[in-house]
Amino acid sequence: MAVADPEARLSQEKEEESEEESEVLEESPCGRWHKRREQVNQGNMPGIQSTFLAMDTEEGVEVVWNELLFTDKKAFKAHEEKIKTMFEQLVLVDHPNIVKLHKYWLDVKDSKARVIFITEYVSSGSLKQFLKKTKKNHKAMNARAWKRWCTQILSALSFLHSCEPPIIHGNLTSDTIFIQHNGLIKIGSVWHRVFANALPDDLRSPIRIEREELRNLHFFPPEYGQKTDGTAVDIFSFGMCALEMAVLEIQTNGDTRVSEEAIMRARHSLDDPNMREFILSCLTLNPDKRPTANNLLFHRVLFEVHSLKLLAAHCFINNQYLMPENVVEEKIKDLDLNMVMAEIRREGRPGAQWRYSEVSFLELDKFLEDVRNGIYPLMNFAVSRPHALPRALSQPQEDPQKAKTPTPEPFDVETRKVVQMQCNMELNEDKTQWHLTLLLILEDRLHRQLSYDLLPTDNSKDLATELVHYGFIHEDDCEKLANFLENAFHKYRSPLL
Repeated sequence: MAVADPEARLSQEKEEESEEESEVLEESPCGRWHKRREQVNQGNMPGIQSTFLAMDTEEGVEVVWNELLFTDKKAFKAHEEKIKTMFEQLVLVDHPNIVKLHKYWLDVKDSKARVIFITEYVSSGSLKQFLKKTKKNHKAMNARAWKRWCTQILSALSFLHSCEPPIIHGNLTSDTIFIQHNGLIKIGSVWHRVFANALPDDLRSPIRIEREELRNLHFFPPEYGQKTDGTAVDIFSFGMCALEMAVLEIQTNGDTRVSEEAIMRARHSLDDPNMREFILSCLTLNPDKRPTANNLLFHRVLFEVHSLKLLAAHCFINNQYLMPENVVEEKIKDLDLNMVMAEIRREGRPGAQWRYSEVSFLELDKFLEDVRNGIYPLMNFAVSRPHALPRALSQPQEDPQKAKTPTPEPFDVETRKVVQMQCNMELNEDKTQWHLTLLLILEDRLHRQLSYDLLPTDNSKDLATELVHYGFIHEDDCEKLANFLENAFHKYRSPLL
């Protein structure tokens, strides 16, 4: 009797387990999101026990399928409109350092109700996990990486706190901060405080906060939970995260809860006086004396004059819709690599020259991608302005009773920004009418191609406004598209005049 190879049997078991985890358990009403059996602990909103890996079939990327369960259907129905309004606002929040909420819908059946919402999946794990791995490998924290992470976290907090009304995170710990392999920081659980405050007592039972976990109590200031607490609670939590990032781990001596003595030891272990002063200012017990997120970005331990390279990269990214997607590659083709790019002339001694051949275009491409992803934000001198959260204008929730369709229904509000625009115009056969073809590439790399036969009365502003109305572009892109179309009209029509 032949004995099965143990390695082959183990490989087969793993393959069967993988197939079982990737099995589709449920689909969204529109058919776009496919829920899998594999559960994930993303930490987007603690207290939501059911979080599954899912597939976005339109984009081909993994996302998180979150379920919030309510056992009291009657109480849920009484507050249904309030819940809808809240989630409609969540979908509209967009920042490169905040985990994105893509879509939501309600599922009310029998005696139970569910709110299901789809969020961005950050596969690299939490900041706490990363710090543990770093310490295990006997490595110290790199000061430059610490500064970069602090800047990204503060960039997100500054955005939230400058909203009107201000958004308090209220749940910032090293478990709810995620870090990707390229160094991009993402904050999850952003809407936990808004969500908990919006629900009445009879519906609040599914909600749990990280503060209930003893190991995370040290992230929360003394005033947490009081009616008078405000954005300063996030600054205290950030200060504790910054301390943990600097020392990699705050030792607990086996206790479940981090003691004051352990925090004091971690503070005293900081060698850099500027870093110590920066962290201690956040951990001040009096919330009125803590700095704001925007002020912290100007602290001497973080603030630096941005390089011309970074400023140029941001300018490039902000206007990328005017350029082809592979613009670096296209520009290289037209360059004479021996040509002098920059020169310093010195009197009485040899100068210095830099040629295009000395530039690593691959590194330049990667740098632009990092800037586009939000790794190098320009928050240090950005004007502090309130970001209004629309209350009425929002994406309608998905209706489970609707027939499945792979594309969004008309009049959905587009929340994704356009990152690139391309346009072509051709005259019809009898040369009496222009045919417009417009290619829009959205920030999640979705390509949207539109065609239209232009009428003599059409103008660029009205066309852009219509695209906003029908949900093809974000309202913030309306003026940008109108200018782009106006330039295209001038370019194609002028030679015929």
